[in-house]
Amino acid sequence: MTVEVVRFPENVDRWYLVQAYLKLRRDVFVDQMHWNLNVYDNIEFEQYDTLSATYVIAHSDGNVVGGARLIRTDNRNGIYSYMIQDACAGRLNGLPSDLCSGESPSDAAIWELTRFVALPEARCGQEILHACNNFLKSQGASVCLFLGPPAFLRMAKSMGFSPEPLGPISGNKDGRFLAFQCPVV
Repeated sequence: MTVEVVRFPENVDRWYLVQAYLKLRRDVFVDQMHWNLNVYDNIEFEQYDTLSATYVIAHSDGNVVGGARLIRTDNRNGIYSYMIQDACAGRLNGLPSDLCSGESPSDAAIWELTRFVALPEARCGQEILHACNNFLKSQGASVCLFLGPPAFLRMAKSMGFSPEPLGPISGNKDGRFLAFQCPVV
């Protein structure tokens, strides 16, 4: 298995991995978990999937088996910034707005990791998260924000990270969510 960081424009020759990752997101989040997300041309794609996003993708034998999306928290795309901040500001229908107890940060040294997916049989989750951490360290990041089920916080602890919740566990019809932060190590 290989885990790669894919960015535009320097990795445009590897962009097919991003396409396959977006298809995997559709398979998992829409087809299996039945989340009401936008699907375009057989992929799950949203306003945060821009050319400024960074993707960390695991693949084996030509098949994408996992990945994650990274966005700097000072990123702006029209009215949107990043998922946690936009949810807290009430700009995202369907996501709870009480994810953070305080104000969500906007800083070039703080990044957000979302749309983490890893096929269980591939056992690639930890490798993806370590690759994310290494990439963020190379970019001078100090903190990574996460949005996902509460189990993500437990997984981060088991991997030796020091996660801190940003707010309460929240939920909707799609499940329970927790926003938390971890120092980049």
